[in-house]
Amino acid sequence: MTLIKSISGIRGTIGGKVGEGLTPLDIVKFTSAFGAWAVKRSGLKKIVVGRDARISGSMVNNLVIGTLQGLGIDVIDLGLSTTPTVEVAVPAEQAAGGIIITASHNPKQWNALKLLNADGEFINDADGKAVLEIADNSDFNYADVNDLGTVTLDDTYLQKHIDAILALPLVDKEAIAKADFKIVIDCVNSTGGIFVPALLKALGVQTVHELYCEPDGQFPHNPEPLPENLRALSKEVVSKKANLGIAVDPDVDRLCFVAEDGNMFGEEYTLVTIADYVLKNKVGNTVSNLSSTRALRDVTEKAGGIYEAAAVGEVNVVNKMKETNAVIGGEGNGGVIYPELHYGRDALVGIALFLTHLAKFGKSVSVLRSTYPSYFISKNKITLTPEMDIDALLLKVEEKYKKQPHSTIDGLKIEFDKEWVHLRRSNTEPIIRIYSEGNSEQIANSLANKIIDDIKEILQIR
Repeated sequence: MTLIKSISGIRGTIGGKVGEGLTPLDIVKFTSAFGAWAVKRSGLKKIVVGRDARISGSMVNNLVIGTLQGLGIDVIDLGLSTTPTVEVAVPAEQAAGGIIITASHNPKQWNALKLLNADGEFINDADGKAVLEIADNSDFNYADVNDLGTVTLDDTYLQKHIDAILALPLVDKEAIAKADFKIVIDCVNSTGGIFVPALLKALGVQTVHELYCEPDGQFPHNPEPLPENLRALSKEVVSKKANLGIAVDPDVDRLCFVAEDGNMFGEEYTLVTIADYVLKNKVGNTVSNLSSTRALRDVTEKAGGIYEAAAVGEVNVVNKMKETNAVIGGEGNGGVIYPELHYGRDALVGIALFLTHLAKFGKSVSVLRSTYPSYFISKNKITLTPEMDIDALLLKVEEKYKKQPHSTIDGLKIEFDKEWVHLRRSNTEPIIRIYSEGNSEQIANSLANKIIDDIKEILQIR
């Protein structure tokens, strides 16, 4: 059993002993801590709650809502929803914050509480630490019987979210309808199965072939939208002679595409392509994290904007986007953040912008993909032992490559012309992640292996 307490929330496997898994008592404790923090921080006594469709969702939802009521907090319960929809709802409801019950791309035995502030954005490092401290000290008081919170069920935010997307100037419903796209979707039997078909219908898409759209939490494959998990979608796109395939993760904040020939568009290129469309219509800056493809920088600079890299983590990307007034940003895992709608990864707005771009482009998805710089990212890792001094190790690697452009805002990223390598300690596993990128698989792998050899030499591993 696993329980991970981090600044952005609490996640773990369902069951086990208290403190070792995501048990009912752990859910109550951390919900209590967040509720107490949110009320103290905002002065408001209202929190929005929504969940994905995983098997444990109903159980966790009941505990979360009951706990918030016990604190005297009124709850707006969106029921089956998406992470970006809850993010949209929090400021619309003038709530103190939000709780999204989802373990995102983790397998079915996992669940989590994702925590939002009053702006509908993930809480930052300092706020996360404050919540954990409240939980550790059980520093919360429950309401007496006359002051218990109320619960309001609200299923209107699916349509409100879609309406907000349709109202965006860069979303062209008429162009999408005229293109007459045939689309296959894989929603991994979670809430994307409710929201994605509704969005496509609203955008005027007439032909939608649904794969795994029953929101029962029975994931038909590993729910992370990676190529090895999307083989059924790829085959279906080809067999249905569709224009493209669309895949989302269980809470609908990550987005991937499959081209008409069944080939993967590449999750790194979800953001690159949508950013290209936005930048063609509005000159501005972009942001992604240090482990994302250089292609976004290329596209941004070509359009006359400035690209900035942020530390890994959505809250870090959002902070850098605000700092640089970026018109679009996100992460290379298929996470698109379009601030004109809200500051959060949102697969739904990503779909609308991508389809508008594709409709105006007028050619196939594979041809669209060929218009972008082609890079390959190699992902490797080194398992750590308790006695390893990771900070000292990274300092030695940095010293060896001190003449190269490099960044230490999140581990160590070293640039070699248009190639790079990023070393960072995992927040959830005893490993160092080593990501490298080049314009071919061979170059990316060679760069990664060179750095791994350097590390082994420093550690004297044979």
